[in-house]
Amino acid sequence: MLKKIECFIQPCKLEEVKNALIEAGAEGITMSEVSGFGKQRGYIAVDIPDKHVKFLPKVKLEIIVDEEILDNIINKIVHLSKTGEFGPGKIFILPVEDAIRIRTQESGINAIV
Repeated sequence: MLKKIECFIQPCKLEEVKNALIEAGAEGITMSEVSGFGKQRGYIAVDIPDKHVKFLPKVKLEIIVDEEILDNIINKIVHLSKTGEFGPGKIFILPVEDAIRIRTQESGINAIV
């Protein structure tokens, strides 16, 4: 079964994460520069302002993988993105019903390898 990983990481972690994911078997990665905030509303201090929200720059990676390598890919992202501070990011895992390579009409796992 195919899985889609959507993860939001700090921009300074991109190259290291990208290289590790390719080494771990990711056949393709889509990267978008995004900004957002989470529970701390963009602040890293303990005192969060009541109404002010600060958008922080992040990198969004989208990766479709076979379920067999999912755990390895997730572990690489967590290990390389972890900072011990607020704001290193999030990972979301979604099921993928199918994938189709437009050029050849291959589907399923054959569409991504």
